Amino acid sequence: MDRQLTDHNAHELAALLTRGDISAREVTDAHLERIARYDGVDTSTGVWRRDTNNTGINAFVHVLADKAQQAADAIDTKRASGATLPPFAGVPVAIKDVLAWPGSPTTCGSRMLANWDPPYQATVVTRLLDHGLIPLGTTNMDEFAMGSSTENSAFGPTRNPFDTTRVPGGSSGGSAAAVAARFVPLAVGTDTGGSIRQPAAFTGIVGTKPTYGTVSRFGLVAFASSLDQAGPFARTVADTAALHDMMRGHDPRDSTSITMAAPAFGPPSTDLAGVTIGVISELTADGFQTDVLARFTESLAVLQQRGATLVDVSLPHARYGLAAYYLIAPSEASSNLARFDGVRYGLRVDADTAEEMNARTRSEGFGDEVKRRIMIGTHALSSGYYDAYYLQASKVRTLIAQDFATAFAKVDALVSPTTPSTAFRFGEKTDDPIAMYLSDVATVPASLAGIPALSLPVGLGADGMPVGLQIMAPLLRDDVLYKVAYALQTDPLIPNGPHAIAEVNA
Repeated sequence: MDRQLTDHNAHELAALLTRGDISAREVTDAHLERIARYDGVDTSTGVWRRDTNNTGINAFVHVLADKAQQAADAIDTKRASGATLPPFAGVPVAIKDVLAWPGSPTTCGSRMLANWDPPYQATVVTRLLDHGLIPLGTTNMDEFAMGSSTENSAFGPTRNPFDTTRVPGGSSGGSAAAVAARFVPLAVGTDTGGSIRQPAAFTGIVGTKPTYGTVSRFGLVAFASSLDQAGPFARTVADTAALHDMMRGHDPRDSTSITMAAPAFGPPSTDLAGVTIGVISELTADGFQTDVLARFTESLAVLQQRGATLVDVSLPHARYGLAAYYLIAPSEASSNLARFDGVRYGLRVDADTAEEMNARTRSEGFGDEVKRRIMIGTHALSSGYYDAYYLQASKVRTLIAQDFATAFAKVDALVSPTTPSTAFRFGEKTDDPIAMYLSDVATVPASLAGIPALSLPVGLGADGMPVGLQIMAPLLRDDVLYKVAYALQTDPLIPNGPHAIAEVNA
C-alpha cells in the first residue's frame, strides 16, 4: 500500500483523501517511509537530517517528520468533523531550503546559515499551508541558489534518481529529485536563470518559472532580486498547474509583486487548433546534443498533430543572454550577500578586529561558487567598470525583452530544448565554470525578460536520461504554458510523466 500511495500524483491523492479512502496520516507516513528508505537521512529524531554517511539521493536537508505527522493528524480531525477543506488538503509537498519557514532551519545550502531559524514565514509557505498541503521538509540546493548541478551545497550533492552517478541539475536539484524519486508529489523551487526548468529537464518532471512578480518573493532569501522567482515542480502538467495556482497572487509585502490578475489556467485539452507556436532558431543551433534535438523535433511533430501552427522565429539578441545574465545576476548577488558579515545573523568567526572577523566569516562561510560570483559582481559594479559591464548587460537585457515582445506579436508561444544536453556526471563540469554556465543557455533569455516558461519531459536521450522541452509565453500568460504542455504530456507517443521515472537506484 505504501508504494502504491507514493506512486499516486497529487490529483489522485486529493481524490482519495476527499472520498475518505485514505487518511492524510497514511499518505504522510507512506512518503516519509520512502524518504527514510532512499534519501539517506538520519531518522533517529523527529527532525531528520542528512546522514553523514549518505549514499542515498540526498534530496532533503531537513525532514520535519513529527511536524508533518501532526499537521496530517490535524487535517484528518477536521475532515472527520465534516469541515470543508481545500481540494488538496493532506497532500505532501517539499520546500526548497531558500524559503523562510519558522521551526525549520533555512540554510540556503550554506554553512553561513546552517542553523538559522527564521523569525518570519515566506508568503509562499503560508499559502501552501492555507491550502492544507503538508510540508515534509526542506530540500537541498546549490549554495544561495548559485549553480546548475546541486554540487555546490554545503550539505553534499543531490543525486539524480534516474542515474545516481549524474547530477539532478540546479540550483533546485533537491526539489526536482524529491519529486522524481516519489518522495513527494509536489515541490517548490526557485528559478533565477533556469534553476527550476533545468532540474526538471534533467530529472524527467515538469517545472515552471512563473511570470516575474506573480509569485511573492517575501521570505525568499535573495540571490538576484530582479530575477528570482519561486515556482512549482510535479510529475504531471495538471499537478504543476494546481501547485502554481496555490502559490500565485499579489502580496503587499513584496514590492515587486504584480497587482494585475493573470488569466485562470484552463482545463486539460489536447486541442491546439488556432495556436501558433514559434520555434526559436538561435536555441536549436550548434552546441545541442543530437538526441536532444531529435526529441525536440519529435515533439514539434506532435504539436502539429494537435493542430498547432509552427513558424520559425528569431531572437537575435538571445545569443548574448548568457553573458548579460552572468554580469547582472552576480552584481545583484554581491549586493544581496553583503549582509552576511558575521554581525547580525548567521555564522560568525571571531577575530581580533571587526574587519578581520568580517573577512574570516565570509571566507569560511561561503563556498567557492558563491565567492566567485561575489567577486565578478563586485568588479562589474566597481568604479570605472559599471558602465562597461553592468550597464551594457542591462541594455542587452532590454533588447532581449524587446525581441520576445516582437515574437509574441506573431505567435502565442515559443519553444526550444530546455537544455543543450541530458544530465551530466558528477565532477564533469566543476573545474570549468564556463562549461557549467553554458547549461543555462536556453533558459536564461526568458529569465532576463521576466516571461513565464515551463519545462516538460519529452522522452529519453541515447544515454537513457530525460530530455526536456521548454515552452515560453508572453508576460502574465502562464495559462498558455499549460495549454501547450497538456497537449504534449497527454500524447502516448511521448514517454513522459510519472511512468517514465525509474526506480531509485539506492
